[in-house]
Amino acid sequence: MDTVGFLRRARDGERLGADDIGAFIGGLVDGSIPDYQAAAYLMAVFSRGMHQDDVVATTLAMRDSGSVVDLSGLKGPKIDKHSTGGVGDKISLPLAPLVASLGVKVPMISGRGLGHTGGTLDKLESIPGFSTGVSIDQFVENVGTLGVSMAGQTSNLVPADKKLYALRDVTSTVESIPLITSSILSKKLAEGIGGLVLDVKVGRGAFMKDEASARELAESLVRVGKGAGLRTVALLTRMEQPLGLTIGNALEVRESIAVLKGEGPADVTALTLALGAEMMVLARRSADVEEAEESLEEAIDNGHALDKFRALIKVHGGDPRVVDDPSLLPTAPCRLEIRAPMGGVVERIDSYELGLSAMQLGAGRATAEDTIDPAVGIELQRKVGQQTSEGDVLAILHHRDGAAVDELAAKVKAAFTIGSSAAATADQEIVIDRICG
Repeated sequence: MDTVGFLRRARDGERLGADDIGAFIGGLVDGSIPDYQAAAYLMAVFSRGMHQDDVVATTLAMRDSGSVVDLSGLKGPKIDKHSTGGVGDKISLPLAPLVASLGVKVPMISGRGLGHTGGTLDKLESIPGFSTGVSIDQFVENVGTLGVSMAGQTSNLVPADKKLYALRDVTSTVESIPLITSSILSKKLAEGIGGLVLDVKVGRGAFMKDEASARELAESLVRVGKGAGLRTVALLTRMEQPLGLTIGNALEVRESIAVLKGEGPADVTALTLALGAEMMVLARRSADVEEAEESLEEAIDNGHALDKFRALIKVHGGDPRVVDDPSLLPTAPCRLEIRAPMGGVVERIDSYELGLSAMQLGAGRATAEDTIDPAVGIELQRKVGQQTSEGDVLAILHHRDGAAVDELAAKVKAAFTIGSSAAATADQEIVIDRICG
């Protein structure tokens, strides 16, 4: 191909064409396209955008840059969910077994946490013995026999995305909607699924801080997903305060178990049911979301969802006893209570600052090479809109004793804003809007 001409067209915002896109993506993977040309391409797309048909072509070329999971031999619908990430977002853990308990196959390939947001793989691996590094063959077998598997991305799955993702970080092109869209959807299409529900988060603790940007991303994902032959729906959801009451890997597993027992926080339960209902409708297991939510609630009430989680843990080599005895999960040796400096109503909780504080405790990574401590984290005792008195506990730090704990405690306390009246967001639903194209 004429690489210089291709880059010129990208620079000028012109159509690129599926054939040239395929050749360019192939060159990235085999090394014939050098990093400096790949960087030029990323900056051109970041600056000029990309035609929707070219985003679809890019997504499909990235999907086909490596292995693609073949689930065609498995009967029944295959539906997955993807979140753009947030603080305390453990939804995948209760959601996947819950939906699978109702006969929908859920092949879920997930990622690790970085920065202020957590990762599904890190949470799962806080369960003693749980392995997310299964082979593609084992992944397919798990989905076939159990209806669900949750694993990490293998080295030969969408290698083009690994290459571009690393370059986006160092070329300051991360925020490009076409690049985000093709990155997310190429990996999901490589799972061999037939439908995808997207949780696009909005707010201080999310990647997209404002609703307009989040809506633009959600609409792009839905359009391109459908253009690539994938039935797709997106929910815009709130991420101003942390989701649920826990931030940290083993802590979030405990909370996920509580959700499957019908004892979880209201916001985590509501979002799990909302996303699960969309998955059920895409799978044509329910006529509408109201019927789907009733089925999901019944699967929690009768224990089928919890049984499926036990089986999921076992098939991945983990200890299923944690479901009935969460004390078997890693536990931090120290606890520090953060108390309210005054009485009033919690008007705001800065989820971004709490996410960073949890990372600094060891629950997350500043760089991809950092090691996770599965036991540490933050446990909230108050949420937005709740009354508090002076001296009441706002949060608990689960930590390993160290010199930085007092500094982190001050940051966590500062993340809570206490006033005389509830903030407007206190009574708002967690789901802002539904986008289906």
